[in-house]
Amino acid sequence: MAAQRRNLMQSHQSWTDDLPLCQMCGVGTATNCVYGPDGKGTESHPNEDGHLRFRGEDGCFLYGVFNGYDGSRVASYASQCLTAELLLGQLNSSHTDNDVRRILTQAFDVVEKSYFETIDDALAEKADLSNYLLPHNENVSFHQLSAQSQKVQERLKELEQEVSGGATAVVALILNNKLYIASVGTNRALLCKSSSDGQNQVLQIGRPHSTDNEDELQRLAALGVDSARVRQAGQITGQNSTRRLGDYRVKFNYNEIDLLSAAKTRPVVAEPEIHGSQSLDSVTGFLLLMSEGLINALESAHGPEQANQEIVAMVAAELALQTSLEAVAQSVVERVKRLHHDVYVSGRQRATYCSRHEDMTLLIRTLNYPLADGGLPPTQGGRIYPVSVPYSNSQSTSKTSVTLSLVMPSQNTLTNGTNTASTLEEGTPTPGSQSPTATLQSTNTQTQSSSSSSGDGSLFRQRGSQAAQPDETGRVPPYVDFSQFYRLWGNDHGDGQSTQGGLGPQ
Repeated sequence: MAAQRRNLMQSHQSWTDDLPLCQMCGVGTATNCVYGPDGKGTESHPNEDGHLRFRGEDGCFLYGVFNGYDGSRVASYASQCLTAELLLGQLNSSHTDNDVRRILTQAFDVVEKSYFETIDDALAEKADLSNYLLPHNENVSFHQLSAQSQKVQERLKELEQEVSGGATAVVALILNNKLYIASVGTNRALLCKSSSDGQNQVLQIGRPHSTDNEDELQRLAALGVDSARVRQAGQITGQNSTRRLGDYRVKFNYNEIDLLSAAKTRPVVAEPEIHGSQSLDSVTGFLLLMSEGLINALESAHGPEQANQEIVAMVAAELALQTSLEAVAQSVVERVKRLHHDVYVSGRQRATYCSRHEDMTLLIRTLNYPLADGGLPPTQGGRIYPVSVPYSNSQSTSKTSVTLSLVMPSQNTLTNGTNTASTLEEGTPTPGSQSPTATLQSTNTQTQSSSSSSGDGSLFRQRGSQAAQPDETGRVPPYVDFSQFYRLWGNDHGDGQSTQGGLGPQ
């Protein structure tokens, strides 16, 4: 079996080629980037993230985002193996919540063990060469000894590249229209629920398994690890995650690591934390799975206080504009990438946090949420209201805001291939009336608390009553009269026309 797994990894084949992809989700990605003094970015390593999005039998859907490090081997392997362990007949509609949690936990355990089986020969050779001592032989010259030692060192370097690396994972399973989230490490899952009155509740499902997570620090302390030192260090072998897939260094050789040397048993584990089930009946909204690189880039640019609300607002805005989920996900990733870059080149206070970003992956799964209809104007394909998203963080010297858009579903919108009724009540204002107030409420499943996303109780603030309203075509008249500019431009260019020379609105 181990030989079969090794052959599979080397041949780049997939165990899950025959499984159908889910068409109700989209994925956006961006590679890592390091900025130079001129603001231009360069890629420091190949993309190490991975993802999965499959539709199984019996109403089962599986999604995942994997954040790899020191190579993409573990992320790639885990995405294939985990799918095979969950969607090839293991799950069905008769399973209870306890059954699903048990199957998910077992699947992660199998992924971990089977991955290490694929590298056991390389690990054995590495251990043998590490203990290799050339016998003393008077007939062997110094240069011969040096050449042999150099070959051993080169081979050890090759083996280290082959076996090193790991990944963190966040996996979403939908079965019987119930949502389960299984996470290992520092990726993030958000569930946004939209209501008919314009309220968007943002639910972060679980907390990252990191060196500043109190529960994780207590778990490590119970194993004999000095949790205060771990918190102060902020990292374990270069990563801030306390749960990982792969990474043989912290799984087999943890006693050789200073921070973990006192551990009674393996401290860094691959056991997932599972949340659910959560019923999705009558839920309108979307599910977001994000790699650590994406959320870190946004938090580096604007601070961590409003990151969840910001990403949800971006997704809502793109859902109002785009006609495919793939375009929505990629557009949001590009927004985050651009924000991160702009903060760096601005030279402002947070620029020091934005000299680089890691690979970014965003997976969006809609839940009865309409996309924009490319054949209809905004007033017919989904009403778009301008909203203001305030960014506030303690390290910024000033507050800035970005105008985005929030889509309100239209009547009888075609959603995910089925004709659905609008979630709006009959009393919902039309574009010709005052825009509704839409708020995002942030909730953490660990504390079960709900709070407003901004200090004044509203993330989305209403525009003033003087704001122009869309006309029958869905367009908003300009706020500034440019006729004088067009007239002067025309005179300077000798056409003698004010606005008839092709410049300006026709």
